[in-house]
Amino acid sequence: MGITPDAFMRPAPPTVRTAARAVVVRDGRLLAIAMRDREGDFYILPGGGQRHGETLADTLRRETREEIGVALEPGPVLYVREYIGRNHGFADEHRHFHQVEIVFRCEAPAGAELSGGEDKDRRQVGVAWLELAKFADYRFFPSFLKKCVKQGDLVVEPVYWGDLN
Repeated sequence: MGITPDAFMRPAPPTVRTAARAVVVRDGRLLAIAMRDREGDFYILPGGGQRHGETLADTLRRETREEIGVALEPGPVLYVREYIGRNHGFADEHRHFHQVEIVFRCEAPAGAELSGGEDKDRRQVGVAWLELAKFADYRFFPSFLKKCVKQGDLVVEPVYWGDLN
């Protein structure tokens, strides 16, 4: 029995996307990607989706080069987080989106100009250094990181966090 024409019309099964993200803290500030939506500006960690055949380290280098103009080298894994879109604030847009993020501690090269790369994300409007002393005031995702600010640094226990936003 061959493939019928209507077999090509069936939707693809849902998938889980993997991603690599970077935490860079310098002088009490966290490096973030500035994004914009209908509600205004918000911030996320640099990084993004892994391509087939690409290591997480290569993903992090490519994504940070595209978003901030510098390929960051991954350091130790800080945490693993799932994002199941239907459970969070962007549920209307992300109801079918499921991503597993591996988040690395990274260092930005001294003197590097972090201003936005050549292939920014669709909603990206810039790059920002967010003051950790005022971190609770920012619209930042994942918001659970606001609870991890301690003495001018971001201190995250290296664990699997599950589906948090």
